[in-house]
Amino acid sequence: MPEIKSIFREVLPKQGQLSMEDVPTMVLCKPKLLPLKSVTLEKLEKMQMEAQEAVKQQELAMKEQLQ
Repeated sequence: MPEIKSIFREVLPKQGQLSMEDVPTMVLCKPKLLPLKSVTLEKLEKMQMEAQEAVKQQELAMKEQLQ
């Protein structure tokens, strides 16, 4: 394999200290889509609507029996 030569060369100080600073950077990630309603809330609403329909049917049945 041919060796690739870099246009930049490494420079190390001959005196003093060599230090490297690690700076944390922000990492962007995909946005997470959250449901507008949770599954539990949807189940509760469904149960409530079913209960309301059952009450309406009972009221209609009671009215028909009285007539």
